[in-house]
Amino acid sequence: MHDPGMNTFVRVVEVWVPSEDGRLLELAGGLFDAAPAYGAISRRMCFGRGEALPGRAWDEGCPQLLPRLEGSYFRRTAAAQAAGLTCAAAVPIFIGERLTSVVVLLCGDDPTQVGAVELWHNDPRITSDLKLADGYFGATDPAVEALTRDGSLPRGTGAPGLAWQRESAVFIDNVGDSSQFLRSQVAARAGILRALAIPCTSQDRKSWVLSLLSSSGTPIARRFESWIVNDDGGGDTPPHLQLGFGFCEVQGRLTASGAASMPLAGPGAVAEAARTGVAQAVGGAAALGAMSAADVQATGVRSVLAIPVICDAAVTEVVALYF
Repeated sequence: MHDPGMNTFVRVVEVWVPSEDGRLLELAGGLFDAAPAYGAISRRMCFGRGEALPGRAWDEGCPQLLPRLEGSYFRRTAAAQAAGLTCAAAVPIFIGERLTSVVVLLCGDDPTQVGAVELWHNDPRITSDLKLADGYFGATDPAVEALTRDGSLPRGTGAPGLAWQRESAVFIDNVGDSSQFLRSQVAARAGILRALAIPCTSQDRKSWVLSLLSSSGTPIARRFESWIVNDDGGGDTPPHLQLGFGFCEVQGRLTASGAASMPLAGPGAVAEAARTGVAQAVGGAAALGAMSAADVQATGVRSVLAIPVICDAAVTEVVALYF
């Protein structure tokens, strides 16, 4: 049976989309079970270009990370603090020049919460490596943060460097045993167990990667999946999504057997994100994706965030985080 008391490292999720006239960002969906009062305030708000965290990500055309909300340009700080939320990251989704949505992830500052949200970037005018733009490390051993801030990652090195090279999400389920995770020993000693790196779109001529690190006590999410878009139009196979990788805190690593594909034209948040390029944050039946009723019962998932990964102005992958 699932653990109903399992706290995830990501506590609250928002998806903001441009208004019909393109002048504002409006809330299209949110996962607020951990902070219902904060969610009620968010549902009444909208932001102009450059305004607050979603508007700043839109205006600057690249991901943003606020390790501390207090004293920042975040607009709902008091409500966030009342809900125990202290860190926020905003990831804009662009298809070409067009903004489809902005994903906002909020984390808490629980003294037992081991994990990190890292934002890596490469500015080709300065270096050929990825450097840390900023990071939030919660209650994680300061040695992890110190090593991260002092380091750099060549293309194809570490989870962020691999995501940058492959232009697709990368998952490492045990960083302590991984030769691909360069900080494995320090991170493992600090309790970091898993890493998920997602390449981000931008308009600023830099490459960006969002990296989420978590422990067994506070996993990134209850479950996550990578779905690869197969839309080549060849043969008799209709456009569909194929499971690239997946991991569940209850069921372990997900294999490519069983319900490992879904039609691109089908229902659910993952297929919708793949078709439209707009991130989805939903609960209920729309959250289930390719999961069976038995899997839903066993894992206890109630909602999903589906993040489209864009390459060459097309959706090539959808990363689904289940809560």
